[in-house]
Amino acid sequence: METYPKNKPSIFKNLTFQILIAMLLGALLGIYVHNNYEVTSAIKFSGNIKMLATIFIRLVLMIISPLVFTTLVVGITKLGDIKSVGRIGGKAMAWFFTASFISLFIGMFYVNMLEPGVGLNLTDVDVTAADAITDKTKHFSAQEFIEHIIPRSIIEAMATNEILQIVIFSIFFGLAAASIGDYTKPVVLALEKTSHIILKMVNYVMMFAPLGVFGAIAGVFAIRDINELLLTYAHFFGSFLIGITTLWAVLLLIGYIFLRKQMTTLLKHIVSPLIIAFGTTSSEAVFPKLTEELERFGVKNRIVSFMLPLGYSFNLDGSMMYMTFASIFIAQAYGIQLDFEAQLTMLFVLLLTSKGVAGVPRASLVVVAATCGMFDIPIEGIALILPIDHFCDMFRSATNVLGNSVATAVVGKWEKAIE
Repeated sequence: METYPKNKPSIFKNLTFQILIAMLLGALLGIYVHNNYEVTSAIKFSGNIKMLATIFIRLVLMIISPLVFTTLVVGITKLGDIKSVGRIGGKAMAWFFTASFISLFIGMFYVNMLEPGVGLNLTDVDVTAADAITDKTKHFSAQEFIEHIIPRSIIEAMATNEILQIVIFSIFFGLAAASIGDYTKPVVLALEKTSHIILKMVNYVMMFAPLGVFGAIAGVFAIRDINELLLTYAHFFGSFLIGITTLWAVLLLIGYIFLRKQMTTLLKHIVSPLIIAFGTTSSEAVFPKLTEELERFGVKNRIVSFMLPLGYSFNLDGSMMYMTFASIFIAQAYGIQLDFEAQLTMLFVLLLTSKGVAGVPRASLVVVAATCGMFDIPIEGIALILPIDHFCDMFRSATNVLGNSVATAVVGKWEKAIE
């Protein structure tokens, strides 16, 4: 299905280059402000410049809900029946849980091997910064989990961009439309044309991507002493980077096994979404652009529209790797010994509790805090990782995008739905 012209407008030919330049300029400006202005002025500057990132992300968020609904409903009706939906859904969930387990295990392996939390000095840790995170764990119950997944109103779900809730409603709507048959064709055609319009809007929104990345990077560097921060957290951050690099290697290797030479082509298509996710620390910010690029790569719309929304709820590989890494790091920092059985139990707890929390602000930290509480690890320990979390989040977000891209392309290959 063609959803946009094959020839990009000239402004998009160098989008990746523009974003890279924006990152560099943002870092230079932020460092200049940090070194030459008082703290209060730097904080004020950071708040103002970050509005550029806020504008870009809000522009993206405004089109996610209608894009997910229209493309997913059209995709399901084209799949035709419950059997097809179940088959593809089964393959998707098998991939997601396998990838999540591997990601969690990599985090657990490296935090045990490198021990970044052992011998850490806990003095002068600002635990008040963790209050906003720990407060959310008080509501982290089975009831809250179910209520977060099952929508009570599709209007409310769309208003709050609860992707998983929109996915559930769209699946029911699409299956119902497919079961009725030809009678629903006008509705499905209208939704298909609407999805074309929204995908066209993506092109316009992406014009603001360099400005958004510039604002996000400048805002962070203006209020952070990067040299001091990285020196303090060198062991933690270095260990984390080794883990995330290993996860990238695994994802790329698996992608190459299934896609062969097409894997290189896929990477060329997703380089812009990867950089945007890295710069804005938001994998959601590239959802529309990633949808477009995966279709340009050749994955049929019915697969992309089904896989990607599910992936954003169930397949956040970078976040998963970070969850075990951060949870055990906090235990190490407090001198709490967790045997292999306890850590394996933690891994399976995270495998289940992390699903469906996409859309929760700072979801990874909320899940880490809740997990620490389950294993009698001081929840206030979350304050230990907050200063460096933004930089870890940059890598987590980019890894989430890579993982969902590979998953969508591979399932498309299995379904013989790559052109």
